[in-house]
Amino acid sequence: VMVWLRRCTHYLFIVVVAVNSTLLTINAGDYIFYTDWAWTSFTVFSISQTLMLVVGACYYLTFTGVPGTATYYALIMTVYTWVAKGAWFALGYPYDFIVTPVWLPSAMLLDLAYWATKRNKHSLILFGGVLVGMSLPLFNMVNLITVADPLETAFKYPRPTLPPYMTPIEPQVGKFYNSPVALGAGAGAVLSVTMAALGVKLNTWTYRWMA
Repeated sequence: VMVWLRRCTHYLFIVVVAVNSTLLTINAGDYIFYTDWAWTSFTVFSISQTLMLVVGACYYLTFTGVPGTATYYALIMTVYTWVAKGAWFALGYPYDFIVTPVWLPSAMLLDLAYWATKRNKHSLILFGGVLVGMSLPLFNMVNLITVADPLETAFKYPRPTLPPYMTPIEPQVGKFYNSPVALGAGAGAVLSVTMAALGVKLNTWTYRWMA
C-alpha cells in the first residue's frame, strides 16, 4: 500500500508542478505585446521559464532515475501550453505552435548531463542547471525571430487588460538592449543551479514524508 501511495503522491506532485509551470510560463511570448519594453520582458520571461523548467524536470528526473525523463517533462509542459493557448486563440489572440517547444532542447541538455555523469545528482544540479540556464534564452530568441513580426502582431492584437502602471510613458528601448540573451543566460545559469537543487531536494523530501 505504501509503495502505491508514494507512487501516486509522486505523480500528483509531477502533475501539480507541470500545471503550475505551464501557468507561470503561459504568457512567455507576451514580450511581443510590450513593444516598448520588449527586451526587458524577454529577459524576465526567459529567466522565469528556465527556473520553472529546471525545478520540475529535476524533480521528475531524479524520481524516475531514467535519463530522458526531463525531455518528457518538457513535452508535458509543451502540450499543456498548446491546450491553454488554444483557449487564448478562442478569445481572438494569435496562436503559434513555434512559441512553446523552446523548452525541449534545454531539457535534452539536462538529460544529457544526468546520463553523461552516470546519474550523479550533484553533477546534474551544477552542469545541468548551468546548461539549461545558458541555453533557454538562446532558444527563446530563436523563437522570437521565427514568430510573426512583433510590432505588427502587437498592433493587430492589442492587450486590453494592460494595467495603467504597465503602460509605457515613453519608449524604453535602452533598457537591457545591449544583449537580452546574454543577460538572461548569465542570470539563468546562476539561478537555475539553485532551482535544480530544489527540484532534487523535493524528491528527497517526498520520500521522507512518505516513509
